[in-house]
Amino acid sequence: MIAFDAAQALIAAQAKPLRAEVVALDEAAGRILAEPVHAAVSSPRRDVSAMDGYALRLADAAVGARLTVIGESFAGGALPPAVAAGQAVRIFTGAAMPEGADLVVIQENCEAAAGAVTIARPFGPGHHVRRMGSDFAVGDLLLPAGRRLDPLAMVTLASADGASVPVFAPPRVALIATGDELAPPGTARDNPLTIPESVSFGVAALVAEQGGAVVHRASGVDDLPALTAEAGRALAVADVVITTGGASVGERDFAKAMFQPHGLELLFAKVAIKPGKPVWLGRAQGRWVLGLPGNPTSAMVTARLFLVPLLAALQGRDPQALLDWADLPLARALPATGDRETFVRMVRTPEGLAPLGNQDSGVQGALSSAQWLVRRTIGAPAAKAGDRVQALRF
Repeated sequence: MIAFDAAQALIAAQAKPLRAEVVALDEAAGRILAEPVHAAVSSPRRDVSAMDGYALRLADAAVGARLTVIGESFAGGALPPAVAAGQAVRIFTGAAMPEGADLVVIQENCEAAAGAVTIARPFGPGHHVRRMGSDFAVGDLLLPAGRRLDPLAMVTLASADGASVPVFAPPRVALIATGDELAPPGTARDNPLTIPESVSFGVAALVAEQGGAVVHRASGVDDLPALTAEAGRALAVADVVITTGGASVGERDFAKAMFQPHGLELLFAKVAIKPGKPVWLGRAQGRWVLGLPGNPTSAMVTARLFLVPLLAALQGRDPQALLDWADLPLARALPATGDRETFVRMVRTPEGLAPLGNQDSGVQGALSSAQWLVRRTIGAPAAKAGDRVQALRF
């Protein structure tokens, strides 16, 4: 059994990015950049107007000045004529500034009539001009490798003027739920000795949320030969195989044993945390194998703490960035902890974080209410309302 931080250090040190691939921009959302993105064009590409109004020379800008309007400038339209003394161009937001003009007076401060415009009101100090390259210039770094292409990053990516982008391939994930008692949801009601298999559905959703792709799912009874065969099928198609259940030391706990014939090499066999001590991680046939406990809360807590960083590392991200602990106040007291780090499921209230009433590792009904995990170190004293704690979004 190793400490939580030691287990995280092993993931960070040994999990390396998977293969990269080039995809079209319309397929890139949510993916992770395999290479940095540099601008192929400047933004703006030339001096443009930031407002609707009239472009003119600063030397002609005075309240009461009457100027001859010699043309118009629209965004994406032809270049406007150059302005000279006493001249102006009608201009619209995003349109090219005419040569010779260095100021836009907004239309609300102007009065136009018979081919001329008069500056009728004070127009303030702003020039309302976006200078060429003021956002970024050709060759500027816009997005670093390892950046997730979220909605805002997609705007920046497209502005770089590339039709495709290199990204890391999504980790292919296989899920194997073990346990004689498990039944497909919708069928457990027919047999009082079974329970609905629920954990793999939460893990699959987490995998998708973190950019992975579930390529294989199975539910196996506690039979070692059958599970060993299932492990082989999963290893043949996946980058990461996740098992749920069978991670403890009971007579029918075969989660590790099913991978032994496939060359399992353990990185760690259990972690000094609560809930989730039986969580384990290893490699077999060059694939990652993560064993999660069977209890639903333990499984989802350990998936958040270990699977999320692992998937991040396999996609070129810093796994520690996915463990972004926030310093938040408690709304209620917490008891002292024992000989394992404890991760308390919490909800956020106006007064701070409050623990869920039932912290048992097997609960499922209250699990959907959990919003945060509060990290309590080994031997931590009791904490009172108002104390600051380290919390992770769950």
